[in-house]
This record gives sequence, C-alpha cells and structure tokens, in this order.
Amino acid sequence: MREETLTRPPALAPLLARGALLSPLKRPRPDAALPATRLTFPGLRVDLARLAAYERVCGFATGADALPVTYPHVLGFPLAMRLMSARDFPLPLLGLVHTSIDITRHTALSATGAYGLGVRVDRLAPHRRGTEAVVVTELRDGEVVVWESTSTYLARHRTAGAPEDGPREADGPREAAGPPLPPVAEWRLGADLGRRYGSVSGDRNPIHLHPLAARLFGFPRAIAHGMWTVARCLAAHGVPDAAHVHAEFRAPVLLPGTVRYAADGDGRFALHGGERTHLTGRAVPLGAHGR
Repeated sequence: MREETLTRPPALAPLLARGALLSPLKRPRPDAALPATRLTFPGLRVDLARLAAYERVCGFATGADALPVTYPHVLGFPLAMRLMSARDFPLPLLGLVHTSIDITRHTALSATGAYGLGVRVDRLAPHRRGTEAVVVTELRDGEVVVWESTSTYLARHRTAGAPEDGPREADGPREAAGPPLPPVAEWRLGADLGRRYGSVSGDRNPIHLHPLAARLFGFPRAIAHGMWTVARCLAAHGVPDAAHVHAEFRAPVLLPGTVRYAADGDGRFALHGGERTHLTGRAVPLGAHGR
C-alpha cells in the first residue's frame, strides 16, 4: 500500500462536493478495486477551543487534559473523507451510511500531545443490502498505536434476494438480543443538533443539517449524526482509560426528538426513541471485550 503524507488536514467542503459529483458515476460491488493509499498526518496537535466545543455538544466534561474516546474519529474524518470522495473509491459517497464502529483506546490520551494520524480503506465486504467499506483509523504516539478504530460504511444497492424497502441510516451487524437495559435518562434533542455537531466535527452531510435536504434521501426530518449518539452515550456511561468500544447504528434519530438512554453495569448501553432502538453498544476495559 502506498503511503501519502499530508502537511495539513484536507478541507472537507471540497471533498464533499467532489464526492457528490462523482457518486452517480459509481456502481458499487464488493469485488471492486480499493484505493491503494494510506493517508498519514504527522505532528497533529488538537485545537483546544474546538475540542471544548465538541465536549459541550456531546456532554463530555470540559477542561481536563484528555481526549474523549470518540474524538480521534473526528480528527481522522477529513482523511477518511479524502479517501472516500476520491475517484478510485468504488462506492458512491452520497447515501453512504455509517453502520458500526469499533474503538480501542490503549491508554489515556493527552489533549496537548502531538500525534501521528493514519487512515486507510481496509477492505470491501458484501452485505445483504449492498456493499460495506471498512475504514481503519490509527492514532500514534511516536511509533506506538495508542488509539484505533474500525468503521463500516454501507452503500445500499440491490443484491440477489434482498429487495429495497425504503431508507435507513444504518443496517449493520446485529448482536444477539439480551434482556432490556434499565433506562437511565431521557434527552430532548433540538432541531439544531445536527448543525451544532456538524460545526464541531466537520461532518456537514446535508441529511443532518436541514429537513429539506433530508427529505431528498427519504427522511421526514433531519437526523442526528450517528457519531453524536455514540459520543453522547459514552459521555454519560464513562469509559476506562484503556478500553474497547463497540457500537451499532440501528435506526436514525429524527430531529427534533426525545430519546431514552439505557445502560447496565456490564458496559452495555443503548439509545431508544418510542419503540425504536437507535443505537446499541458496549464499552469495557481493554482485554474484557471477548468475554
């Protein structure tokens, strides 16, 4: 795999525009060729004002010299978007949805440290509703990987024996159903949540920003970012310094709306709205996630 080193993070707006323009030209399939590039960005330092704004939107405590467990995903997002908006990425960016994420944080991360960032598209995988791309992001302290994530993104298209049945934000893997988690809190989400999170994360996908744009993709209203839902749950749940997090994005959260956060003492958490389950996940100390 060829490595390309960046001297600054790419601007997101041109990448989103390029990805949108190229999307109609792409015909996704799981055996397509992948981008043979790993993007790296050495010497990364965190913008502390932007970090504080992110912490406020997501409910993390502010002022500590620590990166929230989900924040390196935000740092890597521009690099991931550069790969997924490129001409050689085989899936259309428009309509691409985040279905799940696995995060491993090996140690506490200082907000004032210098890191190296690396992002690559690891593989494509067939899915009953289309094709998934697996994107790997790594944060390094020197040569040591201190944080890493694996995200799956689904491009929905017709597959043999799987008829289309309307829009969903996610249709990812499913864990075995267990007993219902006890409710912990109820959160009322404002209509501007997508715009607020978009301003601190850089993810300004129109389906999160405006009802009219969301309707073009079949949603009755704007929907919350999946990564906001998992960040908000983890802010409430708490995560050990060395931890593994798995989260599955199951159904969109319409804005405005009210959701219920549920959790147990075994690290499991979920987000519900009415009869729908929007998110399920688990956060456990590193080494315990195989139990």
